[in-house]
Amino acid sequence: MKRLIALFLVTASLAALSACNTMAGAGEDVSAGGHALTNSAEKAK
Repeated sequence: MKRLIALFLVTASLAALSACNTMAGAGEDVSAGGHALTNSAEKAK
């Protein structure tokens, strides 16, 4: 039983870390898109 709980905790930890990396990547993509829009708006003035 202890082995099953340990396996579950390791799996849950890996899933949480994976999700954090995904959200960080998505945040960087959104940020890059915002910078591109800002630059385009500045050039269009």
